[in-house]
Amino acid sequence: MNINQELDSIRQSVLRLQLGESLTQLENYLYTYPHHREKERLDGIMSDYELMCDYWRKGFNDPARADVYRQLLCRLYSLVNDIDMRYRIRNTSFVMSVYSRTRNSRKDWSLSALRQDLESYVSETTMLSLLPENERAERSLKLNQQHQLLMRDLFDYIWTSRSWSDSLADAFEGILLSPTVDSIDQQLIVSAIMLSAMNLFDFNKFRVMAHVYQQAADERLRQRALVGWALTLNAEAARQLFTEERQLVEELVADERCRQELGELQMQLVYCTRAESDGQRIQQEIMPDLMKGNMFRVTRNGIEEVEEDPMEDILHPEETEQRMERMEASFRKMIDMQRSGSDIYFGGFAQMKRFPFFNDISNWFVPFYIDHPDIAQAVKTSNNNAFLRLALQKGPFCNSDKYSFTLAFTQVINHLPENLRELVARGEMAINEVETEELQSPAYIRRIYLQDLYRFFRLYPQRSEFRNPFDSTDSQQTLLANPLFKGTLIDKSFSSIAAFLVKQQMPSAALEVLNNVSDPTNDFNYYIQTGNLLLQSDTATLPTVMSSMSAVMAFEQALRLQPDSERALQGLARAYFYYHRYDEALKAYDRLLALRPDKKNFLLNKAVCLTNLGDYEEALKLLYRLDYENADDQNVRRVLAWALTCHGKYEQAVKIYNKLLAADHPVTDDLLNYGYCLWFSGDVTSAIGMFRQYVSDSDADLDMSKEFMTNEHRLLASHGIGDIEIRLMLDALR
Repeated sequence: MNINQELDSIRQSVLRLQLGESLTQLENYLYTYPHHREKERLDGIMSDYELMCDYWRKGFNDPARADVYRQLLCRLYSLVNDIDMRYRIRNTSFVMSVYSRTRNSRKDWSLSALRQDLESYVSETTMLSLLPENERAERSLKLNQQHQLLMRDLFDYIWTSRSWSDSLADAFEGILLSPTVDSIDQQLIVSAIMLSAMNLFDFNKFRVMAHVYQQAADERLRQRALVGWALTLNAEAARQLFTEERQLVEELVADERCRQELGELQMQLVYCTRAESDGQRIQQEIMPDLMKGNMFRVTRNGIEEVEEDPMEDILHPEETEQRMERMEASFRKMIDMQRSGSDIYFGGFAQMKRFPFFNDISNWFVPFYIDHPDIAQAVKTSNNNAFLRLALQKGPFCNSDKYSFTLAFTQVINHLPENLRELVARGEMAINEVETEELQSPAYIRRIYLQDLYRFFRLYPQRSEFRNPFDSTDSQQTLLANPLFKGTLIDKSFSSIAAFLVKQQMPSAALEVLNNVSDPTNDFNYYIQTGNLLLQSDTATLPTVMSSMSAVMAFEQALRLQPDSERALQGLARAYFYYHRYDEALKAYDRLLALRPDKKNFLLNKAVCLTNLGDYEEALKLLYRLDYENADDQNVRRVLAWALTCHGKYEQAVKIYNKLLAADHPVTDDLLNYGYCLWFSGDVTSAIGMFRQYVSDSDADLDMSKEFMTNEHRLLASHGIGDIEIRLMLDALR
């Protein structure tokens, strides 16, 4: 067991409320890996524990004993996390270099001195307006350079910090809510707190972000704080130790605005994870049409204008118009993707994160501001460029991409053709502008920040040192499935969130969210959604509570709530069929047909149930009628062919299968069923060929042994095919 595993084991003992055992484990750990300051803290906890035990042994009735026990566990949990942080600092060169530099860069890291420096920056910036213009620019650059170094060090100081005391957390909260501290600094501090609490949970850091979200007047700061506390929720620690976290969450979601923003955040997290697949779609489906329609080409020497053939308009006048229509359609597709929440610029800007600017972690999180000293030269060079100003003010780019864009712009502009350069300088190049109202909306601010985070966790070279909330295995992917939200007012939103996740092809995530509904007793939609999801989900991936519920149970409960619901009855019929309970499925379809006597799908499904129950005569009566009324319906003919096969009417079935397989888009399963038909009829050689073609045409790896020995073993036996014949067929297919 390595050191990290030892610490994880101790942490789990703490979370299991095994205080005595945890103290012994940690004491042994510190004997092996001694550290004076942490041993002193452990001794203090052990002393308080022994004192409590002594009172208990003497028979004293202490009404506060349970609280004292929990407080000792909380202290021990924080100590284990601090030892973990020390281990990371000492054993990771990257973290060690950041930690050492920040602690050596400043002698006084007291919060009072820090707050004074942050407030002085604001006042000095304000005083710049009183300086003569020729002095102002130089003084401004120097002031911003000094301040940027301070903020870089403060950012690194925070994310490498250990657990915070109540007083330290209160001091940071005061800085973050102070009107005399710059909002950009406050936003950057919140991001650093989030990074720290993500790696090792600290209730006091969580508390600071939650309070800032509740109280901040600046919307940009509020949204960063929301993302911060939402991505650092720790249900396990809250359930066992930090009961205040649960209380704070309940208080947060009691506000309707918070509930709405959490729902939006859940959806935006999903969209962020699709950035790369969206980028591939743009490259494969959209960019080809855009590139075909433009009048420039990229060469080794820069961008060159393509001269248009003057005869083209005469010979093919419709081509130009069609080309423009394709370009406009492609552009609209991309804009629609962006408006729906897609991160359409990730792929384009991913290669622009290699500038030295992004070597500092803080620069991945700093809000864009034009006076950032690391882009001062680029801004100065292009100061009068209208296109750049417009792109930075109203372009739909996240902060990280705006910095990339600014740094790259000066390198690209001189390589453009002269006429294109003039268009850019005058701001006449098209750009997808974002309206001012949208730029200031909470949803937009949050989305832009999440895109900044996604770029950091996806592209920063040392990203492995941080827990990635966008990783597919991370629990924050399904934020609202967090147990801390169970039983709170937000669970009324779970149904709509689950529906969104289903649309995003995330059925297991949708079930996790529905699993968080505290009391679904009278919620019809809950049972309908759950039943549908259980039918399409892998039982191995189901949430623990859901694994004990079947789709049948869900739809039965829905019917109890609404006995006349066709939707619930149809779901129940499908569920019975899914679990091979064909007699019950047949009864359900009869009930449906009593409501809708001529519904083709109900009649067809009834015929399938009859076939599976061996009542071929009744099944064929229905199917002949359906085939007569729906002569072109291939599904009807498919079921008819199978019923004929099962009933031993092979010649009729063969004729239908030949027609089905001659269709433009034959169904792979027809090959399998035709193979059975041929096998039953005694044409073993043709059956072998059909089964081989079925295996070849199927996308997934097939286990034909399971197909023959389990799925259709009873059917094969009813047609005189025993285990020896099955094994011979399997050998022939190898």
